[in-house]
Amino acid sequence: MNIAIIGYGKMGKEIETLAIQRGHKIRLIIDKHNLLELNDKNLEEIDVAIEFTTPETAYDNYLKCFAANVPVVSGSTGWLDRFNELKKYCINNKKTFFYASNFSLGVNILFEINKQLARIMNQFDNYNIEIEEIHHTEKLDAPSGTAINLANDIINNIDRKEKWTKENETIESDLAIKSLRKVKIPGIHTIKYESDVDTLLINHSAKSRKGFALGAVLSAEYVNGKNGFFGMNDLLNF
Repeated sequence: MNIAIIGYGKMGKEIETLAIQRGHKIRLIIDKHNLLELNDKNLEEIDVAIEFTTPETAYDNYLKCFAANVPVVSGSTGWLDRFNELKKYCINNKKTFFYASNFSLGVNILFEINKQLARIMNQFDNYNIEIEEIHHTEKLDAPSGTAINLANDIINNIDRKEKWTKENETIESDLAIKSLRKVKIPGIHTIKYESDVDTLLINHSAKSRKGFALGAVLSAEYVNGKNGFFGMNDLLNF
């Protein structure tokens, strides 16, 4: 495939390396220094665009790619208040979009395990629940989008939990998400169920950005030639 990389930070560079290793060609790279080069002419020979940018630029980047009939794979966050709007646009205009808050295959398997475990633990109200996420010090947002997704899936499946809170629960219906920032930690997410007699943990620990980049490239391969609105559940056939 001919791939465009939109957003050329650490993730963009890792995606470039993996895409080339898997036999693809990087035909266009867009970052903050050449935004005007994201246009119909430069997108003519692009099969898929992989987009990791900012909340301020992501949505417009999608529309520019769609205008050139280029499918988009994106992991940008902060624009999700327009998620349903974009989904409707894609369906009505037959565009192709693949979105994930986290492209790690392991994390998305964790999402499924987390939902199943929550359904089981809904029967046992003697367990309190807590989420901890640890990331590198360059990550400024807290809690992470992945931790919030994990929390929402627990809340949707456990009757005694109503909302997530940062750091500490103030009432029993709260689900606390604790956030830590440490040097050179790509990402660790832990869900803990604790009672008076035991502790049950499920955990995912990323070793590098490579796992996230691989998921993005696999997603680009998945949407090539397809039409519609996709996510990691489609890629992993959940």
